[in-house]
Amino acid sequence: MALPVRRQSSGDLPSTEPWSELQRLTSQLQSLIGRWDDLVPSVAGAFTPLADIEETDDAYLIELDLAGVKKDHVEVEVAGRRITVSGERTERQRVGILRRRTRSVGRFHYEVTLPGEVDEEAVEAGMDAGVLTVRVPKAARDRRRRIPVS
Repeated sequence: MALPVRRQSSGDLPSTEPWSELQRLTSQLQSLIGRWDDLVPSVAGAFTPLADIEETDDAYLIELDLAGVKKDHVEVEVAGRRITVSGERTERQRVGILRRRTRSVGRFHYEVTLPGEVDEEAVEAGMDAGVLTVRVPKAARDRRRRIPVS
């Protein structure tokens, strides 16, 4: 049994040049990233460190990876529910030739708005083993309480 053959018009031929398709996709992605940068405010030239946010019954814990950053080069600001951490990771003096760099250096900026009300006066921050931990206590009215059933 013979199978029917579907013929394509000359305009429907698939591209034989894979690099041109890749270039088209790359330019579309760059266009999207450009529009995203216009929508999201950022600090020029700053990188964003990796972070975890954990919620416990009484506080939010924010942990940022800041390996190589001195604690006097870090600023933590609180404004309502918004926490901002900024600072600078300085380049260390090198003796040899730097063959590859994958770690970010320079200014950094991290900002998060927490979901509940916080006690701004009781925020604490500490640095240990290259991890900055910011403890943001919840406001008394937002803390969960267990009510015993009698």
